[in-house]
Order: sequence, then C-alpha cells, then structure tokens
Amino acid sequence: MATIQECREALDRLSDNLARADEGVRGATAFDRSLSCHITDLDQTFTGRLQAGRIRVDALTPGPPADKAEIRLAMTGDDLVALVAGELKFAKAWASGRVRLEAGFRDLLRLKSML
Repeated sequence: MATIQECREALDRLSDNLARADEGVRGATAFDRSLSCHITDLDQTFTGRLQAGRIRVDALTPGPPADKAEIRLAMTGDDLVALVAGELKFAKAWASGRVRLEAGFRDLLRLKSML
C-alpha cells in the first residue's frame, strides 16, 4: 500500500509532468480550479488548486473532502502512484470505477485532453 508521502510525491510528479507537457495539454489545464484528491485506502484528502497548468497542494486532511472542490478525484494510493508512473491508464481506471473524477461539464471537456 502506498504511503501518504508516496502519494504526495506522485501529485508533485503529476504537477511537474503537466508543466512539461505539450502546449495542447498545458492549455487544457491552464485554468484556475479548486482540486481535491481523496486517497480512499488511507482515508486522507489532499486539497489545493489546479492553476496555470500546475497542481498546488495546500493541505492534507483526514477523511473525505470537507468542501466540494470544482475538480474532485478519489482513488487508492496505489492507483495514484500507478497512474502517475504510467502503469495504469486513466480511461480504463475511470471506466472500471477504480478512479472517480467529478467536475463540471465544461471542466471535464477541458480535462479530456489530459486523459
């Protein structure tokens, strides 16, 4: 099972990957939205913002997210680490229910180029 530290490092790597991505992907993420990522097996939630093509983590709190972020993710720590490492494909994980993504329709359309 992935640790909180490994999950935090995976989010940092994802942020770095977004910053280095081609212009199309960077453009899709170049907006300002609140973000939460609930690590279900550890029952911890990272909260922050997706801003200017980067993920900024502001807090880690126990339990599910207290507030409804504009973009909400939920998955196990192992799945987060595997997604960022390229060992798990997002579309397959989302379709099978291993990863949950909730966002407004317009945000989902903008995020689809990342998936």
